[in-house]
Amino acid sequence: MPTNDSELQIQARRILDEIAFIPFEQCQPLSRGFENIPPRPGIYAIRHRTDGLLYIGKTKSLRGRFSGGHKAFLWAWLDKYDDEDVRIAMQLISHWESPALLLELEAIILRATEPPYNVQIPTEM
Repeated sequence: MPTNDSELQIQARRILDEIAFIPFEQCQPLSRGFENIPPRPGIYAIRHRTDGLLYIGKTKSLRGRFSGGHKAFLWAWLDKYDDEDVRIAMQLISHWESPALLLELEAIILRATEPPYNVQIPTEM
């Protein structure tokens, strides 16, 4: 677990690299039950094949977050994206017990990328 801002920045960059640069074909395709997505904590990205990152978030259960619906899928549909061109990239995380850490990791990643479907991008404190 990171103990200072520098370590937090390094970890956020590692997570961002993982979800942004994993080959699109290795991301999880959309499905009705999201059976291939683990019910574990993680940071995730909704990605488009050519337009890149659309949305970034964090959750206590990746599978639960998607099986309950997600606004990014509605927005992708409204933008007329083909469902074959939208996938989920994720990075499992092991320290959900530190919500402040996860909020800061998510904020760092959002500020670095400014995905179009994230309505609120936290400002630096």
